[in-house]
Amino acid sequence: MTLQPDFNTRLELIATLREQFPASTHDPAVSETHGGRRAAESCLTIIRPSEYAKTRNFLDGAVTHLSPYLRHGILSLAEVRDHALRVSSPTHAEKLINELCWRDYWQRVYRVLGDDIWQDLEAYKTGFSAGSYARDLPEDIRLAQTPSACMNQIITLLYETGYLHNRLRMYLAAYIVHWRRVRWQAGANWFLEHLLDGDPASNNLSWQWVASTFGSKPYVFNQKNMRDYMSGFEACTRNNDPLFAADYDEINARLFPNGVGSVGGKQTLTDRLRRVPQDAPRPTKPPRQMHKPLIWVHGDDLNPHNEALTQYPNAPAVWVWDDELLEHYRLSLKRVVFITESLLETRAELRRGDVATELEQAAQAYEADGIVTMDSPSPRFRAIVRALEASYPVQILQAPQIVTPSSALDLRRFSRYWESVRDSALSP
Repeated sequence: MTLQPDFNTRLELIATLREQFPASTHDPAVSETHGGRRAAESCLTIIRPSEYAKTRNFLDGAVTHLSPYLRHGILSLAEVRDHALRVSSPTHAEKLINELCWRDYWQRVYRVLGDDIWQDLEAYKTGFSAGSYARDLPEDIRLAQTPSACMNQIITLLYETGYLHNRLRMYLAAYIVHWRRVRWQAGANWFLEHLLDGDPASNNLSWQWVASTFGSKPYVFNQKNMRDYMSGFEACTRNNDPLFAADYDEINARLFPNGVGSVGGKQTLTDRLRRVPQDAPRPTKPPRQMHKPLIWVHGDDLNPHNEALTQYPNAPAVWVWDDELLEHYRLSLKRVVFITESLLETRAELRRGDVATELEQAAQAYEADGIVTMDSPSPRFRAIVRALEASYPVQILQAPQIVTPSSALDLRRFSRYWESVRDSALSP
C-alpha cells in the first residue's frame, strides 16, 4: 500500500490521516507540537543550558521540549550537546548534557537486552511480589476518571498534547504502580500510545526506575512535593488530596506495609549489563559496492540530513508504516501526525504493510542493488535487516554519537555509566 504525501495545509494532512489510520482515532486529539527538522531547529536555538540546570525540575522551568525530536533522530544527542557547548560553558551545560546521556544510556541497555526490557529487570523492592500487581490498566485511569483530580488533570494533559513534564510522568507512574498496584508494563504500554517522544527504551526503563525493578527503591511523592514543583497546576496544588497529604514515612508505611525490600527471589537480567563492550560505532560495509541503493527511512532516524540520505542524494527513499507495530502499540493520531510531518521533510515514499516485504518490492521496482539505512538498537530493526539480507546487501550507517567509550561499560546503573563517559560527553 502506497500513501500519497501531498498536503497543502496541516488541517488537510490531519484529515487525510484520520481516514487512512482509523484505528488511531481512539484518541482524536492532535498536538500543537509540529514534527520535522525545521520545528526541531527552532526549539534548539532557544535552549538555555544554565537556566535548564537550575529550573528543569519545576513545571514552569526552562525545559527544552526537544524530546520528540531526539526520540525520532531528527536531532542527534551529539548535535544538541555541541549546540549547548557553543552557547554555554561546560560547567553550565553539564546538567543538560547529563540528561541527554540518560537517553544514550537507555539505548545502550536496550541494545543489550532487546525485548527483555519488557520484563522486570530486578525484583520489586516494595515488599510485594510481581504477582501482587494487576496486569491491566484500570478503566478509570484510561478515562481520566480516577478518585484523584490531580491525576485526572495529568492524564488529560497527556491526551491533549502528547507530552508531559518529567515530574508529571513520575507522579502518574508512581500513582499507577504504587497507589493502584498495577504492573508497570500496563502503564508503559499506555504511554507509548500517546507520548510523542515515546520509545521502548527510555519509556520502559524509566517506568522500571519508578517501580523499583530497575532502581534501588520505589519512587513516591507527596502533596508538599507537588506544591514545591507544580506552580499553576491547580488540581494538584490547590487542595489537600487525602491520597498524598502525608509525610513520606506515613506514605511509605501505607503503600508498603511489608517494608521496602525485594520479595520472591533475585532477578538476574541486569547481570548481562555488568561489562558490556563499547567499541566506537562504525558503519557496516555491504558485501559489495552499491551503485543503485534504496534508502530505508525508519522511526529511529527521521533526520532529513542523516548520513544515508546525504551520502546517497540521488537514491530513492522509502518509509513503511509497520502494520503489526501499529496494531501492537495502538499509536494515537497525534503520534501518526508528528511522524508524518517529519517524513514530509525527507524525500521518502510512504508505504504501509509488512516492512521487509514492502522494502523488497520497492527495491525491485527501483532496480536497486542494495539497501542503506541508519542504525537502531531495536530488536525488530535487526530482525527486518536479517530478512532483507536474504535478498539484498544491507549497509547500516551511524548517527553522530554523544560519547565514544573505548572500554567496556557497567550499565547496571546510570551512575556507573556516567562516571565512565563524563569526559567524553563534555567534549564537543
